Amino acid sequence: MIKSTGHADLPLHTGVVPKWLSDRMMLLAGEIIEVLLLNYGRKEVLRRLSDPLWFQSFGAVLGMDWHSSGITTSVMYALKRAINKRSNEYGLYVCGGRGKYSRNTPDELLVLSDKTGLDGQALVRNSKLCAKVDNTAVQDGFQLYQHNFIVSSDGDWAVVQQGMNTDNKTARRYHWCSSNITSFVDSPHTGITGENCGLILNLTDSAACATRNCILDMSRENPDRMIREISSVINCAEKTSGQLELFDSPENTELIVENSRNIILPVRHEVKAEDIDIKRLGAVLATSYTSNPADFESLLLTKGLGPRTLQSLTLVSEVIYGTPSRFTDPARFSFAHGGKDGNPFPVPVKIYDESIRILHESIEKSKLGYNDKSECIKRLHKTSLQIERNCSPEVDFDKAIEHEKNNSHYWGGRTVSKKY
Repeated sequence: MIKSTGHADLPLHTGVVPKWLSDRMMLLAGEIIEVLLLNYGRKEVLRRLSDPLWFQSFGAVLGMDWHSSGITTSVMYALKRAINKRSNEYGLYVCGGRGKYSRNTPDELLVLSDKTGLDGQALVRNSKLCAKVDNTAVQDGFQLYQHNFIVSSDGDWAVVQQGMNTDNKTARRYHWCSSNITSFVDSPHTGITGENCGLILNLTDSAACATRNCILDMSRENPDRMIREISSVINCAEKTSGQLELFDSPENTELIVENSRNIILPVRHEVKAEDIDIKRLGAVLATSYTSNPADFESLLLTKGLGPRTLQSLTLVSEVIYGTPSRFTDPARFSFAHGGKDGNPFPVPVKIYDESIRILHESIEKSKLGYNDKSECIKRLHKTSLQIERNCSPEVDFDKAIEHEKNNSHYWGGRTVSKKY
């Protein structure tokens, strides 16, 4: 049975991702998904998308603001554009979206079922149940405004959806995956990402089984009897304090889901040393600037490739080949291509384009049987891990940020507000 894997604070951000970034996000996201498909298959892509921490790291490596709720919207938009135009080849399809596009999900799934032979009605039911559970059965103060349903040609699926709390200006992202789901109403989530708002009504918690059964029994009662009972409760409340407790027994006053993948993302925009595993970042920088050239010969012979591009590719390699434990500090992945708001530094457009080009070349050559480049990209992550395990590379966080910003104009640094 799948349970929640964690939560993270996601401050609401307004604005639109500029075209110069959204187009690059589409290209890089598409290349990363293709490498995942070639190496691990469709089930693994769906599993990754259902991991809140991997998803946040993925968005950061694409150049989105590392902590923002906008990662959900922009990443899913990039994936829909990248995957759907090659859906026949990939065997993956992204439906839904934000606002009015979320309501198109059932129609998109039915059209897809006509093309593929999948059970469209079952998929529509699953989509609606996921939305109903997170919007109704889990009443945590967040109203859903985005719903994406990702389905494979095998009939497996994942859901990434997000709710908004306008009062505290935060968002909560919910993740689902069809693998091993035994119930839509008994601890079904693979992850819930959002701010901890204290006690909530969560009818999907396993401890709420008795409550769900009572609600079901009440729904079968004669309406006249239920009206009399409700009136009686209201009268009783008015005679006392006027305050009515939902649960009156101590053991039922709190429903807690224990998990080990919680993250809390602050409202501030700047990335600080405390947000990052410094040892891991040091290993990435060491891999980029001090690696033995023989280790990456086929990569280093690529025209225009330098240490800075190697830094980005090392973090891209980790997103592709890293295990779940590697994504507990998503902010670190913003050191690949910065952030559109300028934190931790402006998006180095020239480096971004090199990352896309080199990753694309490695994919195309591997399809022809030439695996040198793809193996080198894989070894970037392995080399970084070796450095991390065998030594403690020192890194001055502030100087690393200063270095990026000082060289931003060489690398075509851009933010939503200006070009460096």
